[in-house]
Amino acid sequence: MERASRESTLDLYRRDNDYSLQLNRWVLKQIGAWPEGPTNSFGKNTLKKVLRFMCHSLIVFTVVPTILYILFEEKDFRFKLKAVGPASHCLMGEINYCSLLHHNKRMRKSIEHMETDWRMAGREHDRTIMLKNARIGRIIAGVCALIMQGGVLCYNLARGLSPINVVIGNETVTIGRLPCPSYNKIVDTRFSPVYEVVLALQCLSTFVVNNVTVGACGLAAVFAMHACGQLSVVMSHLEELVDEKRDKLQLRLANIIERHLRVLRFLSRMETIMRQICFVELVGCTFNLCMLGYYTITEWQEESANTIITYIMILTAMMFNIFIFCFIGELVTEQCKKVGEAAYMTNWYHLPHKTALGLILIILRSSIAIKITAGKIFHMSIPTFGVVSI
Repeated sequence: MERASRESTLDLYRRDNDYSLQLNRWVLKQIGAWPEGPTNSFGKNTLKKVLRFMCHSLIVFTVVPTILYILFEEKDFRFKLKAVGPASHCLMGEINYCSLLHHNKRMRKSIEHMETDWRMAGREHDRTIMLKNARIGRIIAGVCALIMQGGVLCYNLARGLSPINVVIGNETVTIGRLPCPSYNKIVDTRFSPVYEVVLALQCLSTFVVNNVTVGACGLAAVFAMHACGQLSVVMSHLEELVDEKRDKLQLRLANIIERHLRVLRFLSRMETIMRQICFVELVGCTFNLCMLGYYTITEWQEESANTIITYIMILTAMMFNIFIFCFIGELVTEQCKKVGEAAYMTNWYHLPHKTALGLILIILRSSIAIKITAGKIFHMSIPTFGVVSI
C-alpha cells in the first residue's frame, strides 16, 4: 500500500513538472537547445549535434548574403535600410541561440531544481499555489509563441506573395521578393527555381530564429513564475508560523529559511542565464522597433496594405517581447520584497524571542531583492519598458 502511494506521489510531481515545462521543451527540442540529462544515448547526442549544425547553417545562410547585399550590391540607401531590419533580427537570433547553448548546463540544473521543488510540495495547498503560477507561465509562453511566429510568418508570406517588376537589359521582368534580400553574385535568386528554394530556406531560418526567441522568453516566464510560486509558498508558511507548536518552531523556521534561500539561488542562476539574452533582446528589439516605424512611415503609400499590416504585427510582437522580459523582471523583484513584508506582518510578537529574531534575517535578506538585468546594465522592469516604448 505504501509503495503504491509513493509511486502515485512520484507520478504526480513528475506530471506537474512536465506540465510547467511542456511548451518550452517542445519549442527548444526543435532547435536542439533543450538540456537533456547525462544519460542520453550516443545516437541522440549525435542527432542533437546535427540539428544544431543545421540551425546555425540556416541562420548563417540568411544573414551573410544579406550583409553582402547591403555592403556591395545595393546602392540605394533606402533599400539598404530596408534590409537591415530583417538581417538584425536573424543576427539577434543567432547570438541568443549561442547563449542558450552556452548555458545548457545551468538550464539543466534549474530544471532539476524545479523537479525537486515539485517533489518537496507535500501539502495540497502548496501544490495548488505552484500549479497556479505554472499555469500563468504556460500561458505567457503560449501567447509569446503565437504572436512571434504569427507576425513573422505573415511578413514572410506578404514578401513572398508581392512580386516586383524590374528591368533586366531591354526586358521588364516580374520577380519575387525575399524576406531578407540576398547577394545575387553568389546565388541569383531572381529566377525560378532558385528563388523558391532560397525563399523556403529563409522561411526555415526565420522559424529557427523565432523558436530561439520564443524558447528564451518562455523559459524566462516559466522559471520566473516557478520562483514566484515558491516565494508564495514561503509567505504562506510564514503566516502559519505563529500557529505552530512551541517545540517545533525552530525547525519550522529553519525549513522556511532553507526554502527561501533555495528560491534565491534559483533566481540567481536564472539571472545568469538570461542577462545576455535580455540585453540582446532589449537593444535589438529597440533598434528594430525604430526601423519598423521608419518602414511604416516611409512606405505608407508605396507598399500594399498587407505589407503595412505585417509591419504593424511584427512591431506589436517585438513590443510584447520586450514587455514580457520587463514584466518578469518587475514581478520577480516585487515578489522578493513581499517575503520581507510577510515576515514583518506575521504576529511575531507572539513568538519566542529567539524565533522572532530569526525573522529579522529574512527581512534583511528580502530587502536586497534579486533583479533580472540586461547585461548587468539595465534593470528589466516596467519603467524600463516605458522608456523603450516611448
